[in-house]
Amino acid sequence: MVSSNVADRSDAASPPGQTSSSPPPTTDLRRRPLTLKSGLFVFFVTTLWSGNSIAIKAGLDYAPALRLGWMRMLAGSVVILGWAIYTRADLRIHRGEWWPLISLSVFFGIQIIFMNLGIKYTTAGHATVLIVTSSIWIAVLSHFFIPGDRLAPARLMGIMVAYSGIIVISADSLREPGGENLIVGDILSAISGFLLGARIVYNARLVEGIDPAKMLLFQAAFGTVGFVIISFIFEPDPWLWTWQLAVSLFYQGMVIAGFGFLSMLLMSKYFFPSRISAISLTQPVTGILLAWWILDEEPSELLWVGGILVMAGALLAQKRSPPAKRIRSAAPVNQPSSGGDA
Repeated sequence: MVSSNVADRSDAASPPGQTSSSPPPTTDLRRRPLTLKSGLFVFFVTTLWSGNSIAIKAGLDYAPALRLGWMRMLAGSVVILGWAIYTRADLRIHRGEWWPLISLSVFFGIQIIFMNLGIKYTTAGHATVLIVTSSIWIAVLSHFFIPGDRLAPARLMGIMVAYSGIIVISADSLREPGGENLIVGDILSAISGFLLGARIVYNARLVEGIDPAKMLLFQAAFGTVGFVIISFIFEPDPWLWTWQLAVSLFYQGMVIAGFGFLSMLLMSKYFFPSRISAISLTQPVTGILLAWWILDEEPSELLWVGGILVMAGALLAQKRSPPAKRIRSAAPVNQPSSGGDA
């Protein structure tokens, strides 16, 4: 999920070849508020995103975490490649793009490892809530690394509220049988949320201007090769190809990494990212409900309390400071305002 301040950083960039000597307009003329139809579509895609942890959890019954990771990347790259061909994206890697793409791909791979391993040990409901904490990490890290994106008192309060939600979820894990494993999974999922937030901030600073299709395909190719090698070394156990695994990979790769990411990317191009992010914060609730319905993970009272605290805290953490003047954006936002990961 993208903090509106980070996503709007793209809006503050002057068009190539122009200077900022002329007085800028005070509104973003390229984006507009969500309409009813677009808002419902964002909610639909956000609900799909909240099912990502559930698809991973189901797939882990038939394939280990790293193997599941590279198969998901391979499936998602098919959709992204189709989109790149349709839009005639320039997929050539130019001088100066190698380091940003490689470093971001390493970041991406590490985050996926923590996410898949976290979901392996904890419940899908816990993982969905904890990964949404990426929003609070975006707010914290942007304070230090994004010029002008300061932590207002309300945003700081939101971070504290979200942290309290994490504590409540950890307490819920300790009450369950096998709570030690759940705690390990919770910690790994929380680290994944931090890495996702850090990756988004890093992306905002380093790779703006690189075509999103090129970035995604490079990440998928780099990650697939890396995960195949690591999986071959550390995951000797046999795996079973079943229709359940096929559905899990289709959902993770085609639906989320493909359709979900591209949908949010396009929505962020035409509508205010802050409005999209606000709707995306419904993921803790929809994720808990879907895990209950599909995986029979009956939620406890503490999980509901923790999920609502994380959701409310993340919403406050995205509260904007008094708006500065922004000018017309010339480039699309490279990272969509979503709650999950691509």
